[in-house]
Amino acid sequence: MKTLESDEQWQSMMQNAPGLVVLYGGANCQVCQVLKPKLDQALAEHFPKLDRVYVDCEVHTALCAQSGVMSLPVVAVYVGGQKTFEAVRTFSVGEVLSAIERPYSLFFE
Repeated sequence: MKTLESDEQWQSMMQNAPGLVVLYGGANCQVCQVLKPKLDQALAEHFPKLDRVYVDCEVHTALCAQSGVMSLPVVAVYVGGQKTFEAVRTFSVGEVLSAIERPYSLFFE
């Protein structure tokens, strides 16, 4: 999972990635830090065609605010430029994988 470095990188990913999973988190959010490697591994294994990015909301506060992130963690899934799923605060990796399954199969297979 890539860590977002700049606003330009964000714009490029949103415009060019056919599928994108965004994990909004924070360095001081323990749930976010535990979730990040588990989610990354599961996505790489089950949905290899999706790009993955981690947005640290303590660094990119304006971007998180524009995206409507009010609590952490948040996972947002974009397929074909459209948000297809969003999980906020209390969710499991399995729930995220289940929600991605149908749009992924329609768009990528």
